[in-house]
Amino acid sequence: MSTELEKRVKNLVDTRFFTPDVFAARRLQTSSDPSPFSPARKRLREPLRRAAWSERVKNHVDTGISTPEVCAEAPQTSADPFGEIASANSSPGVSAQERFDMTGMTSVIPVIIPSYEPDERLISLLEDFRSQGIRDVIIVNDGSGDRYDEIFGRVRAILDETGGTLLSHDVNRGKGRALKTGFSYVLKQYPSAVGVVTADSDGQHSTECILSVMKKLREKPDSLVLGVRTFDQEDVPWKSAFGNKLTMKILGYVSGVSVSDTQTGLRGIPRSFMKELLHVPGERFEFETQMLLETAGKYEIEEVPIRTIYDSKENHQTHFNPLKDSVRIYRILGAKFFKYIFASLSSCAIDLVLFALFCRLLRGRDLPLHYVAVSTVLARILSAAYNFTVNYKVVFRSRQSAAGSAAKYVLLALVQMSLSALLVTGGTLILPAVPEVGVKAAVDTVLFLISYYVQRRFIF
Repeated sequence: MSTELEKRVKNLVDTRFFTPDVFAARRLQTSSDPSPFSPARKRLREPLRRAAWSERVKNHVDTGISTPEVCAEAPQTSADPFGEIASANSSPGVSAQERFDMTGMTSVIPVIIPSYEPDERLISLLEDFRSQGIRDVIIVNDGSGDRYDEIFGRVRAILDETGGTLLSHDVNRGKGRALKTGFSYVLKQYPSAVGVVTADSDGQHSTECILSVMKKLREKPDSLVLGVRTFDQEDVPWKSAFGNKLTMKILGYVSGVSVSDTQTGLRGIPRSFMKELLHVPGERFEFETQMLLETAGKYEIEEVPIRTIYDSKENHQTHFNPLKDSVRIYRILGAKFFKYIFASLSSCAIDLVLFALFCRLLRGRDLPLHYVAVSTVLARILSAAYNFTVNYKVVFRSRQSAAGSAAKYVLLALVQMSLSALLVTGGTLILPAVPEVGVKAAVDTVLFLISYYVQRRFIF
Protein backbone atom coordinates (compact mmCIF):
# COMPACT_ATOMS: atom_id res chain seq x y z
CA MET A 1 0.00 0.00 0.00
CA SER A 2 1.23 3.49 -0.78
CA THR A 3 2.28 5.95 1.92
CA GLU A 4 -0.57 8.26 0.94
CA LEU A 5 -3.19 5.56 1.46
CA GLU A 6 -1.61 4.57 4.78
CA LYS A 7 -1.99 8.17 5.94
CA ARG A 8 -5.63 8.19 4.82
CA VAL A 9 -6.32 5.01 6.76
CA LYS A 10 -4.53 6.37 9.85
CA ASN A 11 -6.43 9.66 9.70
CA LEU A 12 -9.68 7.79 9.19
CA VAL A 13 -8.97 5.54 12.14
CA ASP A 14 -7.97 8.43 14.39
CA THR A 15 -10.83 10.75 13.46
CA ARG A 16 -13.75 8.53 12.63
CA PHE A 17 -13.51 5.42 14.73
CA PHE A 18 -11.62 6.23 17.92
CA THR A 19 -14.14 8.72 19.23
CA PRO A 20 -14.92 9.36 22.91
CA ASP A 21 -17.88 7.00 22.51
CA VAL A 22 -15.52 4.21 21.62
CA PHE A 23 -13.32 4.77 24.65
CA ALA A 24 -16.42 5.04 26.81
CA ALA A 25 -17.65 1.77 25.40
CA ARG A 26 -14.36 0.11 26.20
CA ARG A 27 -14.53 1.37 29.76
CA LEU A 28 -18.07 0.04 29.90
CA GLN A 29 -16.84 -3.37 28.80
CA THR A 30 -14.65 -3.60 31.87
CA SER A 31 -17.24 -2.12 34.24
CA SER A 32 -19.37 -4.04 36.70
CA ASP A 33 -22.58 -3.71 34.66
CA PRO A 34 -23.97 -7.27 34.86
CA SER A 35 -26.25 -7.10 31.82
CA PRO A 36 -24.65 -7.47 28.39
CA PHE A 37 -27.96 -6.36 26.85
CA SER A 38 -28.44 -3.14 28.79
CA PRO A 39 -29.43 -0.04 26.78
CA ALA A 40 -26.01 1.49 27.31
CA ARG A 41 -24.26 -1.55 25.90
CA LYS A 42 -26.63 -1.74 22.92
CA ARG A 43 -26.07 1.94 22.18
CA LEU A 44 -22.30 1.55 22.20
CA ARG A 45 -22.05 -1.74 20.35
CA GLU A 46 -21.74 -0.18 16.88
CA PRO A 47 -18.76 2.09 17.76
CA LEU A 48 -16.97 -0.98 19.11
CA ARG A 49 -17.57 -2.84 15.89
CA ARG A 50 -16.25 0.05 13.85
CA ALA A 51 -13.20 0.34 16.08
CA ALA A 52 -12.51 -3.37 15.68
CA TRP A 53 -12.74 -3.03 11.91
CA SER A 54 -10.35 -0.07 11.89
CA GLU A 55 -7.78 -1.99 13.91
CA ARG A 56 -8.11 -4.88 11.49
CA VAL A 57 -7.51 -2.51 8.60
CA LYS A 58 -4.33 -1.20 10.21
CA ASN A 59 -3.04 -4.72 10.82
CA HIS A 60 -3.94 -6.23 7.43
CA VAL A 61 -4.04 -3.35 5.02
CA ASP A 62 -1.05 -4.73 3.09
CA THR A 63 -1.90 -8.42 3.20
CA GLY A 64 -4.40 -8.67 0.34
CA ILE A 65 -7.31 -11.08 0.25
CA SER A 66 -6.25 -14.23 -1.54
CA THR A 67 -3.83 -15.31 -4.22
CA PRO A 68 -4.42 -17.85 -6.98
CA GLU A 69 -1.91 -20.16 -5.36
CA VAL A 70 -3.68 -19.98 -2.00
CA CYS A 71 -7.02 -20.57 -3.71
CA ALA A 72 -5.77 -23.54 -5.67
CA GLU A 73 -4.08 -25.26 -2.75
CA ALA A 74 -5.86 -24.16 0.42
CA PRO A 75 -8.20 -26.58 2.21
CA GLN A 76 -11.87 -25.67 2.11
CA THR A 77 -11.92 -24.67 5.76
CA SER A 78 -9.12 -22.10 5.57
CA ALA A 79 -10.05 -18.58 6.65
CA ASP A 80 -9.59 -15.28 4.93
CA PRO A 81 -7.17 -12.85 6.62
CA PHE A 82 -10.09 -10.48 7.23
CA GLY A 83 -12.38 -13.20 8.55
CA GLU A 84 -12.34 -12.70 12.31
CA ILE A 85 -13.18 -9.02 12.44
CA ALA A 86 -15.50 -9.21 9.43
CA SER A 87 -17.49 -11.78 11.35
CA ALA A 88 -17.62 -9.59 14.43
CA ASN A 89 -18.68 -6.61 12.34
CA SER A 90 -21.77 -8.36 10.97
CA SER A 91 -24.19 -5.49 11.47
CA PRO A 92 -26.47 -5.12 8.43
CA GLY A 93 -26.00 -1.37 8.77
CA VAL A 94 -22.39 -1.52 7.53
CA SER A 95 -22.20 -2.93 4.01
CA ALA A 96 -19.08 -3.91 2.11
CA GLN A 97 -19.55 -0.78 -0.01
CA GLU A 98 -19.27 1.38 3.11
CA ARG A 99 -16.29 -0.57 4.45
CA PHE A 100 -14.31 -0.09 1.25
CA ASP A 101 -15.25 3.58 1.12
CA MET A 102 -14.14 4.01 4.75
CA THR A 103 -10.70 2.60 4.06
CA GLY A 104 -10.14 4.51 0.83
CA MET A 105 -10.06 1.31 -1.20
CA THR A 106 -11.85 0.68 -4.46
CA SER A 107 -15.60 0.10 -4.56
CA VAL A 108 -17.31 -3.18 -3.80
CA ILE A 109 -17.72 -6.09 -6.20
CA PRO A 110 -21.02 -7.90 -5.52
CA VAL A 111 -21.34 -11.67 -5.84
CA ILE A 112 -24.20 -13.08 -7.94
CA ILE A 113 -25.28 -16.69 -7.40
CA PRO A 114 -28.04 -18.13 -9.59
CA SER A 115 -29.73 -20.96 -7.72
CA TYR A 116 -32.21 -23.62 -8.84
CA GLU A 117 -33.39 -26.23 -6.33
CA PRO A 118 -30.40 -25.73 -3.97
CA ASP A 119 -29.40 -27.85 -1.01
CA GLU A 120 -27.29 -27.39 2.11
CA ARG A 121 -24.24 -26.51 0.02
CA LEU A 122 -25.69 -23.06 -0.66
CA ILE A 123 -26.33 -22.49 3.05
CA SER A 124 -22.76 -23.55 3.87
CA LEU A 125 -21.39 -21.14 1.27
CA LEU A 126 -23.43 -18.22 2.63
CA GLU A 127 -22.37 -19.01 6.19
CA ASP A 128 -18.77 -19.02 5.04
CA PHE A 129 -19.39 -15.68 3.31
CA ARG A 130 -20.72 -14.31 6.58
CA SER A 131 -17.70 -15.49 8.53
CA GLN A 132 -15.33 -13.90 6.02
CA GLY A 133 -17.16 -10.61 5.61
CA ILE A 134 -18.55 -11.03 2.10
CA ARG A 135 -21.77 -9.04 2.36
CA ASP A 136 -22.98 -7.80 -1.02
CA VAL A 137 -24.37 -11.10 -2.23
CA ILE A 138 -27.27 -11.43 -4.67
CA ILE A 139 -28.99 -14.83 -4.78
CA VAL A 140 -31.37 -15.41 -7.70
CA ASN A 141 -33.97 -18.10 -6.99
CA ASP A 142 -34.65 -19.34 -10.51
CA GLY A 143 -38.16 -20.67 -9.95
CA SER A 144 -37.24 -23.50 -7.60
CA GLY A 145 -40.85 -24.00 -6.45
CA ASP A 146 -42.64 -24.32 -3.12
CA ARG A 147 -40.61 -27.35 -2.00
CA TYR A 148 -37.60 -25.07 -1.56
CA ASP A 149 -39.32 -22.30 0.41
CA GLU A 150 -37.74 -23.55 3.63
CA ILE A 151 -34.17 -23.39 2.35
CA PHE A 152 -34.72 -20.01 0.72
CA GLY A 153 -36.19 -18.81 4.00
CA ARG A 154 -32.86 -19.64 5.60
CA VAL A 155 -31.08 -17.95 2.70
CA ARG A 156 -33.14 -14.79 3.23
CA ALA A 157 -32.40 -14.79 6.96
CA ILE A 158 -28.64 -14.87 6.33
CA LEU A 159 -28.86 -12.21 3.61
CA ASP A 160 -31.00 -9.95 5.81
CA GLU A 161 -28.35 -10.19 8.48
CA THR A 162 -25.43 -9.47 6.17
CA GLY A 163 -27.01 -6.94 3.81
CA GLY A 164 -27.45 -9.22 0.79
CA THR A 165 -30.42 -9.57 -1.57
CA LEU A 166 -32.69 -12.41 -2.65
CA LEU A 167 -34.29 -12.09 -6.09
CA SER A 168 -36.80 -14.59 -7.46
CA HIS A 169 -38.26 -15.84 -10.74
CA ASP A 170 -41.82 -17.17 -10.62
CA VAL A 171 -40.84 -20.04 -12.93
CA ASN A 172 -37.55 -21.60 -13.97
CA ARG A 173 -36.09 -19.46 -16.74
CA GLY A 174 -32.53 -20.78 -16.91
CA LYS A 175 -29.11 -19.86 -15.62
CA GLY A 176 -28.52 -17.28 -18.35
CA ARG A 177 -31.69 -15.38 -17.49
CA ALA A 178 -30.93 -15.61 -13.76
CA LEU A 179 -27.50 -14.06 -14.38
CA LYS A 180 -29.07 -11.27 -16.45
CA THR A 181 -31.53 -10.60 -13.61
CA GLY A 182 -28.58 -10.25 -11.24
CA PHE A 183 -26.67 -8.01 -13.70
CA SER A 184 -29.66 -5.70 -14.07
CA TYR A 185 -30.02 -5.43 -10.29
CA VAL A 186 -26.35 -4.62 -9.74
CA LEU A 187 -26.27 -2.02 -12.53
CA LYS A 188 -29.17 -0.19 -10.88
CA GLN A 189 -28.37 -0.66 -7.20
CA TYR A 190 -24.55 -0.49 -7.23
CA PRO A 191 -23.64 2.51 -9.41
CA SER A 192 -20.00 2.48 -8.29
CA ALA A 193 -19.39 -1.28 -8.60
CA VAL A 194 -16.57 -2.02 -11.05
CA GLY A 195 -18.12 -5.39 -11.86
CA VAL A 196 -19.47 -8.59 -10.34
CA VAL A 197 -18.29 -12.09 -9.52
CA THR A 198 -20.62 -14.93 -10.47
CA ALA A 199 -20.49 -18.27 -8.69
CA ASP A 200 -22.46 -21.52 -8.57
CA SER A 201 -24.55 -22.77 -5.66
CA ASP A 202 -23.56 -26.44 -5.95
CA GLY A 203 -20.41 -26.29 -3.83
CA GLN A 204 -17.88 -26.19 -6.67
CA HIS A 205 -16.56 -22.75 -5.73
CA SER A 206 -14.95 -22.17 -2.36
CA THR A 207 -14.96 -18.78 -0.69
CA GLU A 208 -11.20 -18.49 -1.08
CA CYS A 209 -11.47 -18.97 -4.84
CA ILE A 210 -14.31 -16.47 -5.12
CA LEU A 211 -12.18 -13.92 -3.28
CA SER A 212 -9.26 -14.71 -5.56
CA VAL A 213 -11.31 -13.98 -8.69
CA MET A 214 -12.62 -10.83 -7.03
CA LYS A 215 -9.07 -9.71 -6.34
CA LYS A 216 -8.03 -10.27 -9.97
CA LEU A 217 -11.05 -8.29 -11.21
CA ARG A 218 -9.96 -5.36 -9.04
CA GLU A 219 -6.54 -5.55 -10.66
CA LYS A 220 -7.96 -5.98 -14.19
CA PRO A 221 -11.32 -4.15 -14.14
CA ASP A 222 -11.62 -4.19 -17.94
CA SER A 223 -11.02 -7.93 -18.38
CA LEU A 224 -13.20 -11.00 -18.06
CA VAL A 225 -11.75 -13.09 -15.23
CA LEU A 226 -12.26 -16.86 -15.26
CA GLY A 227 -11.71 -19.16 -12.32
CA VAL A 228 -10.32 -22.19 -14.16
CA ARG A 229 -10.24 -25.78 -12.95
CA THR A 230 -7.86 -28.64 -13.71
CA PHE A 231 -9.56 -31.65 -15.32
CA ASP A 232 -6.72 -34.16 -15.10
CA GLN A 233 -7.43 -35.15 -11.50
CA GLU A 234 -8.79 -38.58 -10.63
CA ASP A 235 -11.93 -37.30 -8.88
CA VAL A 236 -13.19 -35.35 -11.94
CA PRO A 237 -16.19 -36.99 -13.69
CA TRP A 238 -15.12 -38.15 -17.15
CA LYS A 239 -18.15 -36.48 -18.77
CA SER A 240 -17.10 -33.10 -17.36
CA ALA A 241 -13.48 -33.54 -18.42
CA PHE A 242 -14.32 -34.75 -21.94
CA GLY A 243 -17.03 -32.15 -22.53
CA ASN A 244 -14.86 -29.26 -21.37
CA LYS A 245 -11.85 -30.28 -23.47
CA LEU A 246 -13.96 -30.84 -26.59
CA THR A 247 -15.72 -27.49 -26.18
CA MET A 248 -12.37 -25.78 -25.59
CA LYS A 249 -11.02 -27.07 -28.93
CA ILE A 250 -14.14 -26.14 -30.90
CA LEU A 251 -14.36 -22.72 -29.26
CA GLY A 252 -10.74 -22.00 -30.13
CA TYR A 253 -11.20 -22.99 -33.79
CA VAL A 254 -14.52 -21.22 -34.32
CA SER A 255 -13.87 -17.97 -32.47
CA GLY A 256 -10.17 -17.77 -31.62
CA VAL A 257 -11.05 -17.49 -27.92
CA SER A 258 -8.56 -19.64 -26.02
CA VAL A 259 -9.47 -20.58 -22.44
CA SER A 260 -8.62 -23.45 -20.09
CA ASP A 261 -12.15 -23.95 -18.76
CA THR A 262 -15.12 -23.16 -21.00
CA GLN A 263 -17.78 -24.22 -18.50
CA THR A 264 -16.65 -22.48 -15.33
CA GLY A 265 -19.38 -20.55 -13.54
CA LEU A 266 -16.87 -18.61 -11.43
CA ARG A 267 -16.26 -15.42 -13.38
CA GLY A 268 -15.35 -11.80 -12.74
CA ILE A 269 -17.31 -9.61 -15.15
CA PRO A 270 -16.56 -5.91 -15.75
CA ARG A 271 -19.41 -3.44 -15.45
CA SER A 272 -19.25 -2.41 -19.11
CA PHE A 273 -19.43 -6.05 -20.20
CA MET A 274 -22.45 -6.64 -17.95
CA LYS A 275 -24.35 -3.94 -19.85
CA GLU A 276 -23.58 -5.64 -23.16
CA LEU A 277 -24.49 -9.09 -21.86
CA LEU A 278 -28.03 -7.97 -21.03
CA HIS A 279 -28.69 -7.95 -24.79
CA VAL A 280 -26.81 -11.15 -25.67
CA PRO A 281 -28.98 -14.16 -26.59
CA GLY A 282 -28.99 -17.23 -24.39
CA GLU A 283 -31.22 -18.04 -21.43
CA ARG A 284 -29.69 -21.21 -20.03
CA PHE A 285 -26.21 -22.74 -19.75
CA GLU A 286 -25.38 -21.75 -23.32
CA PHE A 287 -25.31 -18.11 -22.17
CA GLU A 288 -21.92 -18.70 -20.56
CA THR A 289 -20.53 -19.94 -23.87
CA GLN A 290 -22.07 -16.95 -25.64
CA MET A 291 -20.33 -14.74 -23.09
CA LEU A 292 -16.95 -16.14 -24.13
CA LEU A 293 -17.73 -15.56 -27.80
CA GLU A 294 -18.67 -11.94 -27.06
CA THR A 295 -15.20 -11.20 -25.66
CA ALA A 296 -13.53 -11.69 -29.07
CA GLY A 297 -11.82 -8.48 -30.08
CA LYS A 298 -13.30 -6.55 -27.15
CA TYR A 299 -12.18 -7.90 -23.78
CA GLU A 300 -9.03 -9.64 -22.60
CA ILE A 301 -9.50 -12.84 -20.61
CA GLU A 302 -7.59 -13.38 -17.36
CA GLU A 303 -7.44 -16.83 -15.77
CA VAL A 304 -7.16 -17.64 -12.07
CA PRO A 305 -6.44 -21.26 -11.03
CA ILE A 306 -9.08 -22.55 -8.62
CA ARG A 307 -9.71 -25.80 -6.78
CA THR A 308 -11.56 -28.52 -8.68
CA ILE A 309 -14.39 -29.65 -6.41
CA TYR A 310 -16.87 -32.42 -7.24
CA ASP A 311 -19.02 -34.12 -4.61
CA SER A 312 -18.92 -37.40 -6.56
CA LYS A 313 -16.90 -38.62 -9.51
CA GLU A 314 -19.73 -40.87 -10.73
CA ASN A 315 -22.82 -38.86 -9.74
CA HIS A 316 -22.07 -35.18 -9.22
CA GLN A 317 -25.34 -33.33 -8.60
CA THR A 318 -25.92 -30.72 -11.30
CA HIS A 319 -28.80 -29.30 -13.34
CA PHE A 320 -26.73 -29.38 -16.53
CA ASN A 321 -28.49 -31.70 -19.00
CA PRO A 322 -25.77 -33.45 -21.02
CA LEU A 323 -27.99 -33.77 -24.09
CA LYS A 324 -30.18 -30.67 -24.20
CA ASP A 325 -27.65 -28.18 -22.86
CA SER A 326 -24.83 -29.60 -24.99
CA VAL A 327 -27.01 -29.18 -28.09
CA ARG A 328 -27.67 -25.54 -27.13
CA ILE A 329 -23.96 -24.88 -26.57
CA TYR A 330 -22.76 -26.47 -29.80
CA ARG A 331 -25.56 -24.81 -31.72
CA ILE A 332 -24.14 -21.46 -30.63
CA LEU A 333 -20.60 -22.51 -31.52
CA GLY A 334 -21.77 -23.84 -34.86
CA ALA A 335 -23.80 -20.75 -35.70
CA LYS A 336 -20.72 -18.72 -36.56
CA PHE A 337 -19.22 -21.45 -38.72
CA PHE A 338 -22.54 -22.02 -40.49
CA LYS A 339 -22.63 -18.30 -41.30
CA TYR A 340 -19.26 -18.81 -42.97
CA ILE A 341 -20.65 -21.81 -44.90
CA PHE A 342 -23.71 -19.79 -45.92
CA ALA A 343 -21.51 -16.92 -47.08
CA SER A 344 -19.45 -19.32 -49.21
CA LEU A 345 -22.43 -21.18 -50.70
CA SER A 346 -24.33 -17.99 -51.45
CA SER A 347 -21.19 -16.55 -53.06
CA CYS A 348 -21.00 -19.64 -55.24
CA ALA A 349 -24.64 -19.23 -56.26
CA ILE A 350 -24.15 -15.55 -57.03
CA ASP A 351 -21.06 -16.39 -59.06
CA LEU A 352 -23.02 -18.87 -61.20
CA VAL A 353 -25.96 -16.50 -61.71
CA LEU A 354 -23.70 -13.60 -62.68
CA PHE A 355 -21.67 -15.83 -64.97
CA ALA A 356 -24.83 -16.86 -66.84
CA LEU A 357 -26.02 -13.25 -67.00
CA PHE A 358 -22.71 -11.93 -68.37
CA CYS A 359 -22.50 -14.75 -70.90
CA ARG A 360 -25.93 -13.78 -72.20
CA LEU A 361 -25.05 -10.08 -72.36
CA LEU A 362 -21.58 -10.49 -73.90
CA ARG A 363 -22.15 -13.35 -76.33
CA GLY A 364 -21.49 -12.20 -79.93
CA ARG A 365 -19.82 -8.93 -78.94
CA ASP A 366 -16.41 -7.86 -80.19
CA LEU A 367 -14.17 -8.40 -77.13
CA PRO A 368 -10.37 -8.73 -76.74
CA LEU A 369 -10.96 -12.06 -74.92
CA HIS A 370 -13.51 -14.77 -75.38
CA TYR A 371 -16.82 -13.80 -73.78
CA VAL A 372 -16.68 -16.85 -71.45
CA ALA A 373 -13.36 -15.72 -69.95
CA VAL A 374 -14.63 -12.15 -69.49
CA SER A 375 -17.84 -13.39 -67.91
CA THR A 376 -15.89 -15.65 -65.53
CA VAL A 377 -13.64 -12.80 -64.35
CA LEU A 378 -16.48 -10.30 -63.88
CA ALA A 379 -18.67 -12.80 -62.03
CA ARG A 380 -15.79 -13.85 -59.76
CA ILE A 381 -14.89 -10.23 -58.89
CA LEU A 382 -18.47 -9.38 -57.90
CA SER A 383 -19.08 -12.62 -55.99
CA ALA A 384 -15.76 -12.24 -54.17
CA ALA A 385 -16.69 -8.67 -53.19
CA TYR A 386 -19.98 -10.00 -51.80
CA ASN A 387 -18.21 -12.79 -49.92
CA PHE A 388 -15.69 -10.38 -48.41
CA THR A 389 -18.43 -7.99 -47.26
CA VAL A 390 -20.48 -10.73 -45.61
CA ASN A 391 -17.44 -12.20 -43.86
CA TYR A 392 -16.23 -8.79 -42.74
CA LYS A 393 -19.55 -7.53 -41.38
CA VAL A 394 -21.57 -10.63 -40.47
CA VAL A 395 -19.42 -13.73 -39.99
CA PHE A 396 -16.40 -12.27 -38.19
CA ARG A 397 -17.76 -8.81 -37.30
CA SER A 398 -14.28 -7.46 -37.90
CA ARG A 399 -12.88 -4.36 -36.22
CA GLN A 400 -9.87 -4.27 -38.57
CA SER A 401 -9.34 -1.77 -41.37
CA ALA A 402 -11.55 -2.71 -44.35
CA ALA A 403 -8.81 -1.80 -46.84
CA GLY A 404 -6.15 -3.82 -45.03
CA SER A 405 -8.47 -6.81 -44.66
CA ALA A 406 -9.42 -6.61 -48.35
CA ALA A 407 -5.78 -6.69 -49.45
CA LYS A 408 -5.09 -9.76 -47.31
CA TYR A 409 -8.31 -11.37 -48.52
CA VAL A 410 -7.25 -11.01 -52.17
CA LEU A 411 -3.84 -12.50 -51.35
CA LEU A 412 -5.50 -15.44 -49.60
CA ALA A 413 -7.79 -16.03 -52.59
CA LEU A 414 -4.82 -16.15 -54.96
CA VAL A 415 -2.88 -18.52 -52.71
CA GLN A 416 -5.92 -20.74 -52.21
CA MET A 417 -6.59 -20.90 -55.97
CA SER A 418 -2.95 -21.78 -56.68
CA LEU A 419 -2.87 -24.49 -54.00
CA SER A 420 -6.11 -25.95 -55.30
CA ALA A 421 -4.74 -26.20 -58.85
CA LEU A 422 -1.45 -27.67 -57.64
CA LEU A 423 -2.92 -30.22 -55.21
CA VAL A 424 -5.73 -31.35 -57.51
CA THR A 425 -3.25 -31.87 -60.34
CA GLY A 426 -0.88 -33.80 -58.08
CA GLY A 427 -3.75 -35.81 -56.62
CA THR A 428 -5.02 -36.95 -59.97
CA LEU A 429 -1.49 -38.02 -60.98
CA ILE A 430 -0.90 -39.93 -57.74
CA LEU A 431 -4.40 -41.46 -57.63
CA PRO A 432 -5.38 -42.02 -61.26
CA ALA A 433 -8.21 -44.36 -60.25
CA VAL A 434 -10.00 -41.58 -58.34
CA PRO A 435 -12.18 -39.26 -60.46
CA GLU A 436 -10.89 -35.71 -60.82
CA VAL A 437 -14.06 -34.33 -59.24
CA GLY A 438 -13.53 -36.48 -56.15
CA VAL A 439 -9.94 -35.27 -55.76
CA LYS A 440 -11.00 -31.66 -56.19
CA ALA A 441 -13.84 -32.02 -53.65
CA ALA A 442 -11.45 -33.45 -51.03
CA VAL A 443 -8.74 -30.83 -51.65
CA ASP A 444 -11.13 -27.88 -51.67
CA THR A 445 -12.86 -29.07 -48.47
CA VAL A 446 -9.54 -29.09 -46.61
CA LEU A 447 -8.61 -25.70 -48.06
CA PHE A 448 -12.05 -24.40 -47.10
CA LEU A 449 -11.48 -25.31 -43.43
CA ILE A 450 -7.97 -23.86 -43.47
CA SER A 451 -9.26 -20.70 -45.13
CA TYR A 452 -11.77 -20.19 -42.31
CA TYR A 453 -8.99 -20.34 -39.73
CA VAL A 454 -6.74 -17.99 -41.73
CA GLN A 455 -9.54 -15.48 -42.25
CA ARG A 456 -10.50 -15.49 -38.57
CA ARG A 457 -6.94 -15.38 -37.32
CA PHE A 458 -5.15 -13.07 -39.77
CA ILE A 459 -7.61 -11.21 -42.00
CA PHE A 460 -10.68 -10.24 -40.01
